[in-house]
Amino acid sequence: MGTTGRLDCILESLEQANTLDGLQTASLSLRDHLRVEHIAYHWVDSAGDQYGCGTYSLAWQERYISQNYQRIDPVVIGCFQRFHPVDWKQLDWSSKAARAFQLEAIEHGIGNQGFSMPVRGPNGQFALFTANDSCDDNTWATFTERHRHELVLIAHYLNEKALEIEPGRTPEIAPALSPREVDAMTLLAIGYSRAQVAEQLSISEHTLRVYIESARFKLGALNTTHAVARALSRGLIVV
Repeated sequence: MGTTGRLDCILESLEQANTLDGLQTASLSLRDHLRVEHIAYHWVDSAGDQYGCGTYSLAWQERYISQNYQRIDPVVIGCFQRFHPVDWKQLDWSSKAARAFQLEAIEHGIGNQGFSMPVRGPNGQFALFTANDSCDDNTWATFTERHRHELVLIAHYLNEKALEIEPGRTPEIAPALSPREVDAMTLLAIGYSRAQVAEQLSISEHTLRVYIESARFKLGALNTTHAVARALSRGLIVV
């Protein structure tokens, strides 16, 4: 597992996608980029309709839907109660139904390790982005630590695109960011720390926090990482 330096190209192709097939193609590239066995993105729109893309087998997808496994899936249940990324080991797999579900998932090629990011959108939209693999705990801990920021960014990119192509949805008008907000978001996207951004812009960290919170509010973002992802995906900043 690791990075190949192709993420920018993959995100650019994702930005051009305007169908579920486009998202599926991007998901295959993301799996190869991350060098994991599977990635999956699943969302439920405001009307309760479900959509998804990813690399799980068709047999498992059909089995999951036919058995309505989202009712007992510890990943769905656990992530619906959270706003931050979740390692599957942190979830409750103790019930008989959860253990049976896990064994069946493994039989269908799902790895023993998983890292899922819950994403919430307007009007009740809920989504999950997951990276999945078969490996030992130490290897997985190293992977998630190394790629955590990248995985969160990908999750929000996918979610933005999913909302754009959701049937019947009216496209949102991108809000205007002030020049200082653009500067702050751009430097954060590059990877600068808050202290480095403040120094680069010759402002205090308190003033920087005001700019960041203003941008986050305009973008309807849950946190700073989400704000950066939305600004990038909407073309408000370029890195």
